[in-house]
This record gives sequence, C-alpha cells and structure tokens, in this order.
Amino acid sequence: EAERATAKSYFDGTRSFVRNIPHWATLVGLEYKGEMIAGVSYAPADNRLFRALRGDGAFKNDRRVHVSDVSRLDQALASYSGYQFFQKAGKEGQFLNVLRGVDRARGFGDYYGFTLLAQGSVDLMVDYGVHVWDIAGLKVIVEEAGGRFTDWDGGADLERPDCVATNGRLHDAALAILRA
Repeated sequence: EAERATAKSYFDGTRSFVRNIPHWATLVGLEYKGEMIAGVSYAPADNRLFRALRGDGAFKNDRRVHVSDVSRLDQALASYSGYQFFQKAGKEGQFLNVLRGVDRARGFGDYYGFTLLAQGSVDLMVDYGVHVWDIAGLKVIVEEAGGRFTDWDGGADLERPDCVATNGRLHDAALAILRA
C-alpha cells in the first residue's frame, strides 16, 4: 500500500489534435519512487505506439528501436518543437547556435521529434517550454532506445522548461552549445 502511494502517472495530448493536425499523441509516463520507469506514446492517426519499460528496451509497435550512430554534430539531423518557444524565453541565441552546428534541422514537433530520435531517424531533439507531462514518458523511451535525455545543464530535472535528447554520442557537444 505504501509503495503504491509513491507512483505517479503523467498524461498528455497536444494542441495539434485540436487543430486537426495528425501529428499528435497521447503520452503516459510512470514514475515510481522518484524514478521514471515507463513511457508510452500512442499516435492514433497512424496507429504508432512507442513504449518502454526501464531495463527492457524501447519498442515501436512490436519492433525494438535504437538511436542512430551519428557521432559528429555537423552530420546530425536535429529536431525542435517551435522557434517561438526559444524566442519568448530569450533562448533564441542558444537555439540558433545548435542549428548552425548541425547538418540539417526540422521542426517535427514535440513528441514526434523525441520518437523519431528513439527510432534513429533524427540524432538530436532540443526543446524549450515543456512541462513534465510533455516529456516524462518520452524520457524513458529515448533512454531505453540508447539515447540521453537531460535538461540543458545535463541534469535530470523534468520540472524545468528546457530539455535536450540525443543519440548519446552528440550529447556533450549539444550541451556545450546550449550552455554557451
């Protein structure tokens, strides 16, 4: 009974649903004893389910997924949610420096960028203006796919508005740019 009281769940849908854009998902994250242990991202428009359980790997539908092998920032494909979030927060300089450092960048959106990272389609996802319910489950999916997911200082604080996820190989380089 006491252990059950320490579990938290986070749920979210997105604004895309309201605007009839088919790139939206229901996100679920499960925290147990202060650690995110499970994540689910379900996109009903194309029946795409990402799921991960700490220590068990990450899956897209029934297929295991892994992050990319790209090891140089100048060869990376980056994703982001929206420029206006960085601009409103006065973080556009850091954001633009990330874009200048990569080969290509696409604004694939929030959950979608993180799932593309987990399946190895993009190498870096940078976001600002997030809430815990936006990223709690995605953190587990990215990490179980072999990636890294932190705030811009390299910490694990999901309550902060900033986060970056990478294939792991690019993480330190991305953090150096974001901290500058």
